[in-house]
Amino acid sequence: MKAFLIMAALFASATAHAQVALKVPDASPAASVHQTVGITEITVTYHRPAVNGREIWGKLVPYGEPWRSGANENTTISFSTDVKVGGKPLHAGTYGLHTLPTAKDWTVMFSTTTLAWGSFTYDPKEDAVRVTVTPRATPTGEERLSYRFDDVTDTKATLVLAWEKLAVPVSIEVETPKLVMASIRQQLRGPAGFSWQGFAQAANYWLKNGGALDEALKLVDRSIANTPTYRNLNLRAAILDKQGNAKGAAELRSKAQPLATANDLNQEAYRLNGDHKPDEAIRLLQTATERFPEAWGIQDSLGDVFAGKGDKPAAIAAYTKALSLVKDPAEKKRIEQTIAKLKAP
Repeated sequence: MKAFLIMAALFASATAHAQVALKVPDASPAASVHQTVGITEITVTYHRPAVNGREIWGKLVPYGEPWRSGANENTTISFSTDVKVGGKPLHAGTYGLHTLPTAKDWTVMFSTTTLAWGSFTYDPKEDAVRVTVTPRATPTGEERLSYRFDDVTDTKATLVLAWEKLAVPVSIEVETPKLVMASIRQQLRGPAGFSWQGFAQAANYWLKNGGALDEALKLVDRSIANTPTYRNLNLRAAILDKQGNAKGAAELRSKAQPLATANDLNQEAYRLNGDHKPDEAIRLLQTATERFPEAWGIQDSLGDVFAGKGDKPAAIAAYTKALSLVKDPAEKKRIEQTIAKLKAP
């Protein structure tokens, strides 16, 4: 009994000096939102306060005072590469995201300090960048504050803070082609640099995204030196075309033809058709049918191009030939349905 009383006294003494933290729901739960723009990773980490019947703008969130742009710890935003926010350059890194709301325009501040509670110790001297944005009213309200990314492309996105009946947009721009090219140069020093495909893919990216054509030519030449293929020879021809050397491009395409597989010719025809050159695509596919008479996919593609031109009889003939060659039941059914639609009045 005496031992029990001693243990009880010790427990009471310990609990008197220690606070036990119980896990209960946070009034402003933690959240994060992530978006990839090109190859740039952007993450916003924040807490989500609720309106809860309160007057928000100018009251709970005063005008003219720095705000943590969320609840609890200051909101943070991280960028894996250099970007532009509101048209201003910002280096890769993590920043405290503070705002200065007014009844008209808002100032958005990207602080180099990220471990602050709220905005109580916010110091404008620690800003990496600050931009001015114009909020807009929203017809439907947001009970809990949220962040989202709108209008996402390979080179830009709009970060939107939304709460109550207000949305605050911040434009983000990324020089994706420049970043990708720098990344590819590094990747080609690794395993990718030992295959013809790696250099061909790099040259194609340069060609499609405004890279220096002289560098693209050197890249594709590295690919050809490794293994000459229909794809990399045609790619070199496309670069020569872009440089204005149509004769050299035509000669190279002729040289590439014997190396082409049925799939190569099919893909090239789709590229030509996508570039609004259906007649060139048809000529290529018709030549391909002579080399690969058993390739149902070439006939199927020929039907697609004729159908796109509105030549129903030619499309039906090509699809019918494809139907006689194809073995896969699902593809058979698809082609049959396509022919039926073309024949329908």
